[in-house]
Amino acid sequence: MQELPNIFLIGPMGAGKSTIGRLLAAELSRSFFDSDHAIQDRCGADIPWIFDVEGEPGFRQRESQMIDELTQLSGVVVATGGGAVLREENRRALRERGAVVYLLTTVDQQLKRTAKDRNRPLLQCDNREQVLNDMFATRDPLYRATSDITVRTDRRSPRAVVNEILRRVHRMVDPLEIARAQSKKVSQ
Repeated sequence: MQELPNIFLIGPMGAGKSTIGRLLAAELSRSFFDSDHAIQDRCGADIPWIFDVEGEPGFRQRESQMIDELTQLSGVVVATGGGAVLREENRRALRERGAVVYLLTTVDQQLKRTAKDRNRPLLQCDNREQVLNDMFATRDPLYRATSDITVRTDRRSPRAVVNEILRRVHRMVDPLEIARAQSKKVSQ
């Protein structure tokens, strides 16, 4: 059996990237990194403060540097911030350095999961649902283009999501599965 690649979790805020990433890393006995937490640790400041002082462009630059560093590690599970896919350099690093899993959820689930979270600067407004819908319209095509696998997280336990990710990533790297997939493409 071939060793599993790094696993990078992408998707909108509130999709469960951090929760699922921790469980996945524990299951695989790997190190887990959350790119947003790594940025906060390095800066000694929380994300809303970084947004206030440097604006979104400043934060996105820090995010790109952190994603570049984290994706160069070996044997890791990394949860990215929801906007990581906005920059091509991030999408390329993720695609080239591991298996990318898009954790897909509904805007309703996002609203429930982020209702009391004050650490999300883009949601500090009165029209949170509209903001989430707009972000989904912009980012969903980028998540899909970047990912190897899409897994729905709404109304599912984190354990069920982890099990599906493991099954599908194993299938990605299993030589027999790769050969079957290639022969299907040829016969179509």
